[in-house]
Amino acid sequence: MNDHVLVVGAGGFVGRHLVRTLSSHGEKVIAVSRHHVDHGAQGVESIIAELTEPEQYTRLLDRCRAVVHLASRSTPGSSAGRPVDEVLENLLPLAALLQAMQQEPQVELLYLSSGGSLYESTSDAPATEASHMQPRSYHGAAKAAAECLVNSWCQQYGGRATLLRPSNIYGPGQIERPGFGIVPACFGRIVRGETLAVWGDGSIVRDYLYIDDFIGLCMEVLATPMSAGARTLNASSGIGISLNELFRLIEVVTDKPLPRNYELHRVVDARHIVMDPGTARSHYGWMPVTPLEEGLRKTWDWFNTTRH
Repeated sequence: MNDHVLVVGAGGFVGRHLVRTLSSHGEKVIAVSRHHVDHGAQGVESIIAELTEPEQYTRLLDRCRAVVHLASRSTPGSSAGRPVDEVLENLLPLAALLQAMQQEPQVELLYLSSGGSLYESTSDAPATEASHMQPRSYHGAAKAAAECLVNSWCQQYGGRATLLRPSNIYGPGQIERPGFGIVPACFGRIVRGETLAVWGDGSIVRDYLYIDDFIGLCMEVLATPMSAGARTLNASSGIGISLNELFRLIEVVTDKPLPRNYELHRVVDARHIVMDPGTARSHYGWMPVTPLEEGLRKTWDWFNTTRH
């Protein structure tokens, strides 16, 4: 019976939150990850695997009503100088999924793309889904290519897909990992009394989105039948803030100093990225509700709890 939601990349920060939320809403979930994850939720079937062949997906798709593809093995920084890895580790698994879905066009696809690695604003106006994509990194280029692959699948096989371009997602459950998330990186340095290395002078502007708000949009998309074709949505707060202002807020929330050392600007980092969430609002009535300072406080509380 086609009543499951297949979540690929279920072991990541977003994946773990989404699996728990789907389960709490009574959904049957097939959670695929590269490592064991205890989701601690009812109705979750866990599979430890790296799916890189269409046949691996085929045996799962005939049980599913939707697929959520969250898996990614890179960041803009980690992809530097590694275009082959982007193809093998990110595009190849997606292509295998799409080839398998050619036989299951009724299964809907929710694909996690990127906003931060695709856009670069040339003015103060937030980027819309129609804004020109300007990926600076191989990671961003692979996301652009992935969107093209999904669009081609929809055009050729009558597929139905939603492409979410999130801004910088943060929140409880986001562990500190090199290159993945500025917020846990800051908290970790504060806890250990270490100095944060900052690429550039801290003036670059980004858009931050709390994890619960992002998961809320995912749930709205999965609860609403998709129309034929691919729809692209920004998932963002629509509010830009510089790194230096983010650091100031983190010091306010933690009541501790954040030592930092400013280094040369990286070519892969765009100067200004703020995204307009208006399309998601018009289609789903969705708007983020968590102010940045509140979200940072909740994240700091979780970060401290996990250390004891």
